[in-house]
Amino acid sequence: MSSEKTSWPEVVGWPASAAVTQINSDRPDVAIEVVPAGTNVAPGYKANRVRVFFDAGNASGPVLYTPMIG
Repeated sequence: MSSEKTSWPEVVGWPASAAVTQINSDRPDVAIEVVPAGTNVAPGYKANRVRVFFDAGNASGPVLYTPMIG
């Protein structure tokens, strides 16, 4: 299905929890990793993974970068 979403630019600035809810609604087939910005993560592409990087120093934990498949 070519219409599946692969990135979520609209959630940048949202609280991480709200972004996870939106991504899960759009793509229940992917695993979502919520990661504080600046954390070292294992390299490599996974077609069934989305990483959500958030600002851990901010109480609302806003998403800093566009989450995308990989």
